Amino acid sequence: MAETTATVRRVSAKYEGRKRALIPILQEVQDELRWLAPETLEAVAAELDLPLAHVYSVATFYKSFSLEPRGRHICTICMGTACHVRGSAAILERVERNLGLHAGQTSEDGEFTLERVNCLGACAQAPLVVLEGRYYGRMNETKAEALLNKAKE
Repeated sequence: MAETTATVRRVSAKYEGRKRALIPILQEVQDELRWLAPETLEAVAAELDLPLAHVYSVATFYKSFSLEPRGRHICTICMGTACHVRGSAAILERVERNLGLHAGQTSEDGEFTLERVNCLGACAQAPLVVLEGRYYGRMNETKAEALLNKAKE
């Protein structure tokens, strides 16, 4: 809890404790702690002097926020139309087998979270995989597996 409070205070100070900075504060705190635990949301509410219900409503409204623990490595596979037509379903299946996870799950060791999204907006690069925030276009099953194996090292 002390680490959480210190992180929230440090990030909030960057924004001079402005209430209107709630979203970027939540984003930075989540980047550091990998998820927004209940005690984290409580610390943000207290630090910004906002109602806890308001902080929760923002954290649950935006899909980019996670109220569940996430892995150190986040792998996201686009399943939009262009990606799907070009083989993203097969890529997702291969990644699921490689990690022993289904989309939406985090590995027990906390190393990987696998996500699927409806569209990442980079259709010209389809199929698309995002690993640790970096976009990899024109992906195929073999390339995706190589990316994961490199991340495991």
